[in-house]
Amino acid sequence: MDIIVPEEKISNVISADICVIGGSCTGVFAAVRAARLGADVVLVEKANRFGGVATCGLVGMWHTLFDMEGQRQIIGGMTHEMMERLEKRNAVSPNFRDPANSRIHGVRFNSEELTLELDELVLEQKKIRFFLNTGFSRAISANGHIEAVIAENKSGRFAIKADVFVDASGDALLCREAGFPLWKAERPQPPTSCARFGGWNTLGPHNLKETVEKYRKDLPDLPCGYYWSMAIPGTADMMFAGTRILNCDCSDGAAISNAEVTARRQIRALMDMYRREFPDNQLSLNSMPSAIGIREGEHITSCRRLCGDELLAGTYFADTIGHGTYPVDVHGNEDDSITFWHLNGNKQTYHSHKLVQKERWLPEGEILSHYNIPLSAMIPENAENLISAGRMIDADCKAFGAVRVMVNLNQCGEAAGVAAWLALNRNCTIHRIDCNEVRRLLNQGGSCIIDPE
Repeated sequence: MDIIVPEEKISNVISADICVIGGSCTGVFAAVRAARLGADVVLVEKANRFGGVATCGLVGMWHTLFDMEGQRQIIGGMTHEMMERLEKRNAVSPNFRDPANSRIHGVRFNSEELTLELDELVLEQKKIRFFLNTGFSRAISANGHIEAVIAENKSGRFAIKADVFVDASGDALLCREAGFPLWKAERPQPPTSCARFGGWNTLGPHNLKETVEKYRKDLPDLPCGYYWSMAIPGTADMMFAGTRILNCDCSDGAAISNAEVTARRQIRALMDMYRREFPDNQLSLNSMPSAIGIREGEHITSCRRLCGDELLAGTYFADTIGHGTYPVDVHGNEDDSITFWHLNGNKQTYHSHKLVQKERWLPEGEILSHYNIPLSAMIPENAENLISAGRMIDADCKAFGAVRVMVNLNQCGEAAGVAAWLALNRNCTIHRIDCNEVRRLLNQGGSCIIDPE
């Protein structure tokens, strides 16, 4: 049976120059960049904190800021600014200034300290009004132009009118509700929940994969997949990422609800395994994420899809707004396989945590210094006053495997904030902004956008 929803009149209306839906680091950086340029911004986040997967998901890792040769810093802006702020609180690994070490090990940070630092960052911007614990509901739009969005929190439903909108929801919620076409990957990358443990160093020597297989019959909830862990700066704790939810449509509400519970059952099975294997250990489960880490959901249909072959060719785009060196990293959706195209030219495939294939995708001795990210892959086709920022970027499987990580999407957020401000300031549609001006303003704000050679 159908439920008829009666028309409603929203009397509580607030206005802004720019409205950002989603308060991940991507969304926060978009809002801050726009506010620093002079825009009045409203920032809406469904969780009780900013930071997205970096805070709610406990993924305390941003990758190197340098190119593969270690000769040039290619990522700056707000990612670098946040690392410097965390450094003052002993909350980031000291190697973020070291191109050789950070390229190999990445840059670790304390997710709880990042939560506090993001609060301070937003509070410093007097032109940002923010709403936490607030859900986006619907868009009021026609012919590619969004007039307002409806949001809801404890105070009830309210409208936000703005000249330009940024969809940083991760799930392309605003794009979808405004009627812009989306698409799904045939085999989307599976989600993972991380967990934070104390007493990890009290476990005895062991091979994790072998130990998991030893107990799999008795503990069928044990995860499969590719495991990694990291020490959390400023603590004695360890973050562990090893759960994997196969065949999950992360754009489906019921599927992601089941995935959250399944991932927690996998974490519990790991705890049970370690209690049996090392009965005298002092391992403790200190925290679990408030949201599962979604690698891939729906993608926008943009002005220009980013393709893996051009990304791995080092193609420079006229509207390049970011760079990266994180490898193409494609997790299997039906098994525990994972394939890397490293920028040093090696291609590696793992299955059951074992290297099963290794070859060169570049000629021997060649490497790719870095790849580039175009602004056009973030702009929905036919949108007048909307730009997206985050994992809904229009990229094929191979390209998405590289650009999807936080250190790259942080840059996309900054570019979206600058682009939104330019559309506002120049009184033009998002398609007609001057990309050279976007790049100039990004660099003026501390980014490291490289000009074509």
